[in-house]
Amino acid sequence: MRQSARFIASAAAGLLALSSLTACANDAAGSTAVTGSGGGGKGEHVKIMVGGLDKVIYLPAMLTQRLGYFSAEGLDVELLSEPAGVQAETALVSGQVQGAVGFYDHTLDLQVKGKSVESVVQFSRAPGEVEVVSNKAANKITSPKDFKGKKLGITGLGSSTDFLTKYLAVKNGVKVSDFTPVAVGAGPTFISALQKGSIDGGMTTDPTVATILDKKAGKVLLDMRTPQGSLEALGGPYPSSSLYMQTDWVNGHKETVQKLANAFVKTLKWMSTHSATEIAEKMPADYSQGNKFLYASAIKSTLPMFTEDGVMPANGPETVEKVLKSFNPNIKNAKVDLSKTYTTEFVEKATG
Repeated sequence: MRQSARFIASAAAGLLALSSLTACANDAAGSTAVTGSGGGGKGEHVKIMVGGLDKVIYLPAMLTQRLGYFSAEGLDVELLSEPAGVQAETALVSGQVQGAVGFYDHTLDLQVKGKSVESVVQFSRAPGEVEVVSNKAANKITSPKDFKGKKLGITGLGSSTDFLTKYLAVKNGVKVSDFTPVAVGAGPTFISALQKGSIDGGMTTDPTVATILDKKAGKVLLDMRTPQGSLEALGGPYPSSSLYMQTDWVNGHKETVQKLANAFVKTLKWMSTHSATEIAEKMPADYSQGNKFLYASAIKSTLPMFTEDGVMPANGPETVEKVLKSFNPNIKNAKVDLSKTYTTEFVEKATG
């Protein structure tokens, strides 16, 4: 059912000019590739890079594969995995893959760099991110106002965790130059950095959050796994995980994009009518890391972030633009055409 292979991601040299943020992702090592879902490799082949296949925020990608919805649409989808969303972005714009599963905010960042990319299926309406602090630093960091002088973990420079951490700092009166972002990935590498004191805190997602709490390695400072948490921290809905693609490719392959949208919308609807435990049972066994109960708990905590229809939430793009403009000099002084950063054409047809 699943095949694993090693895929070496290499960014085209010209991408280095995009910005120092995106360039930092080009050091990515190997990726995990997953193909087939009962289809035996038959059908139109499409490669999708995911910013961490085992992250709950990107769960719809693998779940769609496991439910057989890609093959039901006549697609042979190859899922590739990188540890950070910015690396998925890099793979997309360099032409290595046809689609990326990552945060919607990359579409705005890329537009001001001259790249036309759009979200075609919006999985979420909240970031699904959690700011945690180590037990040692818990008394020193009680809000983002205390970020000054601290080392804060992110998945990668230029990633959405980087963007959101900078926003929280600026919003609370801390300059981005006043703290140190540290790229520590997610999962075991993030947890190890937290335990060893390499970082004082950081932004991550489930199942990493659930494991940190289970190990009593840290505490939650801000929880943005729900629309309410997003509203409180960011001032509105924050569409995050999505399937985004280069606009030219979308316009030239509308039939294929429609099939992808059909499959993903089916999955989102399926998720809305099934429990976290039922969802966990559909996922690869190794995703639970030997603790099925903890993994199901992680899914349950994150489920509120997902949409049921793949449609961009109202006012979501505006919230994302506000967040990025607060600290990103490239976007702050640029005019962003939000209408070109997403489309609802395909999900509206999928929802019928």
